[in-house]
Amino acid sequence: MARVEVMAGVCGFTSVIEAKADDNYHVTLRICSDCAQIQAMGEMLTSLSALDEMRLSITETRPYRVGAACKVHAACPVPCAVIKAMEVACSLALPADVAIKVSKA
Repeated sequence: MARVEVMAGVCGFTSVIEAKADDNYHVTLRICSDCAQIQAMGEMLTSLSALDEMRLSITETRPYRVGAACKVHAACPVPCAVIKAMEVACSLALPADVAIKVSKA
């Protein structure tokens, strides 16, 4: 199982994604957040096929399509985090932190 915590930034919302994979790379998801859009995304996105998702471009993946349907902000890192959780749950990637540091130059 993989667990990813996302502190999205200035919105102040934290999201938690839990992903569990079976031997066929089918991933069961649990997405929890205080953000209404991410809550809606979590209700719609409860499972993924990692083998299917890995063949797609970013805009074709279910996390990004469902995120768009739920009106998730374009800069929200949660759809990306869902894909990372899926990869780690399936042992397709090692668990490693991702960081986006933002400053005004």
